Amino acid sequence: MSFTGKYQLQSQENFEAFMKALGLPDDQIQKAKDIKSVSEIVQDGKNFKVTVTTGSKVLHNEFTIGEECEMEMLTGEKVKAIVQMEGNNKLIATLKGLKSVTELNGDTITHTLTMGDLTCKRISKRI
Repeated sequence: MSFTGKYQLQSQENFEAFMKALGLPDDQIQKAKDIKSVSEIVQDGKNFKVTVTTGSKVLHNEFTIGEECEMEMLTGEKVKAIVQMEGNNKLIATLKGLKSVTELNGDTITHTLTMGDLTCKRISKRI
């Protein structure tokens, strides 16, 4: 199953509390919470390019499954991470104590972020 495509955010749960725990300033959280961000994923075998556009903020990460890479977090901080694939539709990464699970089912991507006992869930549909 290929992740390649453009996906627009449809809904999110616990976004504000999660972003606050990450250390994002309130004004940034307020600006971002109502924007339907667009994620563009290009998959070429085990290589991925992911671009997430939220208003004027663009987050760009590239990685190869199973290899260490540098990823930019929502806070702008760059951290080392290894992304693993589970089955053919789930990407799992741990970045500085934050667990990211991206699952593709048909035309829907469910992105679940977990840090301690806080979880943020974002659902996007292919456009």
